[in-house]
Amino acid sequence: MASEYEISDDELLDTADDPAQAASLHKALRTIAANPSVGPQLQEMAKDILSGRVGMREAVQSERYLSAIGARLDDMRAAAENMSPAERERSQARAEKMIEEREEREREAAGGGRRR
Repeated sequence: MASEYEISDDELLDTADDPAQAASLHKALRTIAANPSVGPQLQEMAKDILSGRVGMREAVQSERYLSAIGARLDDMRAAAENMSPAERERSQARAEKMIEEREEREREAAGGGRRR
């Protein structure tokens, strides 16, 4: 997609609460667009949003894309239900680490991460 136009974080502010959330949404869309395991419809949705062909609001109101999102959520729910207790613990630890890392980056970006 390097040669194709890609929207900026600011263009997601109509659906995001703030610039940090818009940046996270933009990153998530890039991840979905590049990840074949999410399925072709979700990849197409992410690419369409990133290219500006479809707005984020329009995509989440589209029956086609909502069906694809719903199917993927069902797959994720089933996978979560089939996790062993050890897998659940590892997944929880990874999620907590990711949250901590994101919060640290946000503090640093806001100037709160400076050390004296």
